[in-house]
Amino acid sequence: MQKQMLKLTYIALAFLLSACSLTPDQIDETKNWSPSKLYSEAREEMNTGNYEKAVSHFEKLESRYPFGTYAQQAQMEIAYAYYRQGDQPQALAAVERFIKLHPDHPNVDYMYYLRGLINFNDKVSVFDFLSRQDPTERDPKAAREAFDSFKLLTERFPDSKYTPDASARLAYLVNAMAQYDVHVANYYYRRGAYLAAANRAQAAVKNYPGAPAAEGALYVMIQSYDALNLPQLRDDAERVMKTNFPNSVYFHGGPKKDKPWWQIW
Repeated sequence: MQKQMLKLTYIALAFLLSACSLTPDQIDETKNWSPSKLYSEAREEMNTGNYEKAVSHFEKLESRYPFGTYAQQAQMEIAYAYYRQGDQPQALAAVERFIKLHPDHPNVDYMYYLRGLINFNDKVSVFDFLSRQDPTERDPKAAREAFDSFKLLTERFPDSKYTPDASARLAYLVNAMAQYDVHVANYYYRRGAYLAAANRAQAAVKNYPGAPAAEGALYVMIQSYDALNLPQLRDDAERVMKTNFPNSVYFHGGPKKDKPWWQIW
């Protein structure tokens, strides 16, 4: 009898220790939550800036109720939460996953727009390095990908409520990419690579017609052709520049350095 009591004591103690070993982090408070409660709690976490917990709630919502009305919305919310959290790779992966799974979703235009925003606000994109480091050190890959996303949105969904903003950002991106080429052309020119400078500047004019950066590109072409002793090409570039930019600051000592061109957004 005494042995049996001792055995029961050991069993009870084992259960007690096992229960005590469960930390609050191991207890899933959402276990019995309904889809609507999971969604509302996740949104609340989003509103307070707790994006990590919001993502956790949305992921549970999607996995527990994959065919419910909240599942697809949860997928979109996850992408947005990662974007707000600054996790670009995860945000892009979530966007691509949604577009692949639901290409005909009524709100897929928003996902194209979000993909553009993620790249547009990329901290290692053209918008970051133009202010702090030699722009020839990085390629504006994020700017090009943002451009592609916004362009696709405007073409496929011309009536989308996101299209006007996407169009405005497209105009900005065109000049950003043109300006990048002008920076590279100037880089070549400063190092005496005049042919490379002229070619890169010419590419900016050709690939981004109408961009304000074309003014600087044409000036680099004039300087480069002059250094290469190619008077006809220099005169051609100068004639084009005078036709399109008759009051160019480059004809009067160059642009002022008060404010970078890109600080407009």
